[in-house]
Order: sequence, then structure tokens, then C-alpha cells
Amino acid sequence: MTAKNWRISFGLLAAYCLAASPALAGDPVRLNGSLVGFVSNSTGVAQMGATVLLYNRADRLVGRALTNEKGAFGFENLSPDNYSLRVTLASFVPAFKQGILVQPGMRSFLAINLAGVLSSIELVYSAPGQASLMSDDWKWVLRSSVATRSVLRIRPAKIEINDPNERPADKSASSAFSATRGVVKVSAGDQGASSSLGNETDLGTAFALATSVFGANRIQVTGNLGYGSNAGSPAAGFSTRFSRTDLGVVSPEVQLTMRQVYLPTRAGAAFIGKNNGPALRTMSATVQDRLQVSDNLLLEYGATLESVSFLERLNFFSPFARATYDLGKSTSLQVAYNSGAPPLDFLTSKQGAEARLQQDLHALALFPRVSLRDGHARVQRSDNVEVGVKRTAGRRTFAASVFQENVSNAALLMSGAEGIVAPSDSLPDIGSRSSIFNIGSYRSRGFMASVSEEIGDTFSVALAYGMGGVLRTEQRDIQNASPDDVRQLVRAAQRQWASARLSGTAPVIGTRFTASYLWTDYRSLTPVHTYLTQSYGPLAGLNVSVRQPIPQPSGMPGRLEASAEFRNLMAQGYLPLSSDTRRVLLIQSPRAVRGGLSFIF
Repeated sequence: MTAKNWRISFGLLAAYCLAASPALAGDPVRLNGSLVGFVSNSTGVAQMGATVLLYNRADRLVGRALTNEKGAFGFENLSPDNYSLRVTLASFVPAFKQGILVQPGMRSFLAINLAGVLSSIELVYSAPGQASLMSDDWKWVLRSSVATRSVLRIRPAKIEINDPNERPADKSASSAFSATRGVVKVSAGDQGASSSLGNETDLGTAFALATSVFGANRIQVTGNLGYGSNAGSPAAGFSTRFSRTDLGVVSPEVQLTMRQVYLPTRAGAAFIGKNNGPALRTMSATVQDRLQVSDNLLLEYGATLESVSFLERLNFFSPFARATYDLGKSTSLQVAYNSGAPPLDFLTSKQGAEARLQQDLHALALFPRVSLRDGHARVQRSDNVEVGVKRTAGRRTFAASVFQENVSNAALLMSGAEGIVAPSDSLPDIGSRSSIFNIGSYRSRGFMASVSEEIGDTFSVALAYGMGGVLRTEQRDIQNASPDDVRQLVRAAQRQWASARLSGTAPVIGTRFTASYLWTDYRSLTPVHTYLTQSYGPLAGLNVSVRQPIPQPSGMPGRLEASAEFRNLMAQGYLPLSSDTRRVLLIQSPRAVRGGLSFIF
């Protein structure tokens, strides 16, 4: 071989190595994937100007694009992960799809069909060698895609989607029931408590089970059963939630709840003259949904139809709604309204299957606040309007809310009422030896400002200050046993308060705890308002909650956990009323101690 040929061969080899080295160092085509799509209407006509939003696994916006005149859009250099896509265009139903798997060196092609009734998205994967999908038009779309920008989004809970590359045999084996979680809890201690949400009964044994049926149907069943501590009769409650996700669109969630508990015998003797006390039965049906009105506006709404049966049947319709507007820069504005009992789904900021199970266990134990007035059953109801704003800056969250609430047939616990109030106006409490007394109606307005901060990965602290309505008495002597005279002694007033809360997880032993205290004028009774626009909820007095994981043998599924809860440990907020030789107390939040053992799987 001549010297000239050697020089040519060496030059070709060097050029090949230089061309190959970038790919070996980390070619984006090999390490990342791309996502392209075409948007059309039901007749196949391309739709220009459609907004395409791309979210990552954490529901955070990572890409935004507009379709061109051919209805095309694209995202390039996407890290391998599961993504979600939402497409909106005026006059069409939004299209949404979850579980879009982007793989290294793969292109995902989306065929999006927008319709006035049901929009759909079809997904096709292509390998790098399949160049037919990547025309010059698609390359132009990818080059002109808008740079990604991370913003905070509020999205529905994601439904588990099977991997599209999973083998058909494996998929069929796991499609019947998947993502199954459950909690079984046995508890003891004070059998009843009272709060602004309702009368809380602890019957002894509770369970909750949630599963996905064929991937798209989500079912959750909750139960609470045992014996009433004072009635000695069986009591039970059952609740079922159902929701469906079809083509990425979550359908309205439906929940059915039934409860039954027998009141102590002294309640039945006054009305029906039998040994067994009367039964308090409730049945409710709740429908709730959410609607992404625009990129910045989320609407959550629903209603509950509830029937309460005690001596007579009472039926109520309770609507609720909350609108959240994203102001940008991690700031949001919320406006909320509810009639009747506040929806618990608005009150929790925790996400995940276990948090949802624990929430339903708590909701099932809440009975409506039923009282008697002139021998007729009454149920406490409230109409609440609230406006709040929230801003997140790093690990710190600032929030403020104002509200106005009208409460009718307000029910409070009354201790020492025997012989003071006639039986026709005094109803025995479900879980204690106290009675429930109807104090009539009152109006409350106020505000709350709070700041919370996460300290490291295990602790968080929150401080809050506000003003709200309280109940107090100027004259505390009961002149006679007339219930109307007792009601006239109670007056509504305004008081300031401050609260602090510390929560975290202890290192090594894994103990999770929450401790809070509310400073206020405890010469008055403080019916704490239930906020719909803040995750912080002040509780009267000193409150401590502890959850301790229990070591278990290796290989055992699930985990064991012991819990203890102490409410209003210092018995603060009791309003005294005097009657000659007897002391009568009106109580909103009684002192209560509970403990339990849970198996979580």
C-alpha cells in the first residue's frame, strides 16, 4: 500500500472516530426520547392553536406547546419516565392521558381526537429506525417547541396505569385487582368525642380496603363496628367509594354511607317506654367531581343527600364547592362554600392511598350532631363562605383566610343536666354520660393567618393567629329548668386566638407525632371553625397524636403500628352554668384519650 493510501485510510479512520465519539459520550437520541402528536376533530380535520400541556410523574408542568396549522406538536429530549398529557381547545372536551411512557431512543406518537362529547388519545411507540413517523414537519415542530418551565399544579390523584410494554400474559394476570391497600384497626379508650365536624364514635374495630378493578375502576370500602359503650347494643357503619378513569378522564366520585347506633336506654324511656334505647340511623349519598375550567382555574364541587332517622326522619341536601385560581409564582386564591357538614375531602393536604384510607376511617366515625328541641329531633347545620390565599416560598408556606358562618340548631355537650333540663330537650350522648343540648343558632365571622415550614426531611412547624366567634354567658345562674332560659344565657362574641403545631418523625425509632396548642380566652366556649381553604386546622386546648411502628418478623406482609391520641388534655373551653347546688358545664371539645393497634398493608 502506498503512502498516499495510508494517509487516506488513516484520515477516514480518524474522521469515523471523531464522528462516533459524541454518541459514545452521551448522544441525546440514545439517552432521551421524544413525544410528537397530531390533533384533529371527529372528522379528521387538523386543529390549529390547541394548547398541549405535558406533566411529569409528580404532576408538575414540564412542557407547553401549541399545535401548528397542520395540528402537529412535539417535545424533544425528554428524560425516560411516565408522563401525562392534557390537550384543550375551545368548543371541545379536553383530552387527558396518563401513563405515557417515554423510553430512551424511542418516539411516542399521539393521535388525539377532540370531540364535543368524548375526546380520546391513542398512543403508538416507534423505534429510532422507523423514520416514517419523523418527517421534516415533525422535526420543525420539535425544534420550535417552547422551553419547559416548572410551575406548581393541582391535579387529581393519579390512577395506577400498567406499563404499556408489559407482556400481555402479565397484564391479564394483574388487571382484575391491582394497587390494593388496606388498614385494619382495633382501638380502645374514651368511646366518644365531639368536634366542630360532628359526634365521633369509636366502636372498637374498623377496616378500610381500596383496590383498582381492571385498572380503570377504583373502589374503596370502609367499615366500623362494635358495641356502644353506654347502650350495650351493636353498632355499625359502612361506606363505599367508587370512581372510574376512562381515557385519562376521571369520572365523578360516588360515595354511599350507612350508620346505625343505639343510644343509651335513658333516651328510649322518655319516648317509647322500652328497655332498648332508640336507634340513630343515617344514610347519605355523596357525588363530587372536579373540573379544570382553564389552565389556571380548578373547580371542585359536589353535594350530599343525607337522611337522618331518629324518632322521625329528616332529609337534607348539602352542596359544597371550592374554586382554586393559580395566580402564578406559587400563589393561589381559593373561594369555598358549604352547606351542612363540611366535606372532609377539602380538609386534608396529605396525598396517597394510606392517607385516603385513614381519612375515610375518620369520616365514618362522624355522626351528625343530632339534638332534641321541644321533643323533636334537630340536626346541626352550617352555611359557610370562605376566601383564602396561599403562597409557597421554598419550604415555607404562607396562608390567610376570612370566613362567615351561620350555624343553626347548634348542639353542645351538657354535663350535669339531669333534673335541670327537661328530657324533651336533652338527648344522651352516644359515647359519654353527658347529654346533648340544643342552644339554638348563632353567627360567627373571623380570619386566620398561618405560616408553616418544613425543617429538614422529618419535622415541620406551623404558627397561626386569628379571630373567631365564641360562646359565653354574662349571667351564669340558672333560675329554673326552662330550656329557653338556658339558651338565653348563651351569647355569641368575638375573641382572638393563637396556635402552634409541631409534627415530625423521630430518627431511628420512626415515631410519628403531632402536638398542638391553642391560646385563647378559655372563660368562653370556643367552637373552632373548620377551614376549607387552609390545611391548618386549630384544635381547642392541648392535643397530642403519636403513631409508633412495631417491629415484625421478616417476610411478614404489611406493617403493624400502635397509635395514641390525646385531645384537649387540660380540659379547656368548658363553659360553666350554676344552679343552686349543682354545676352544669357546656362543652364543645371534651377531653378524650384513645389508643389503637393497626395493621396496614
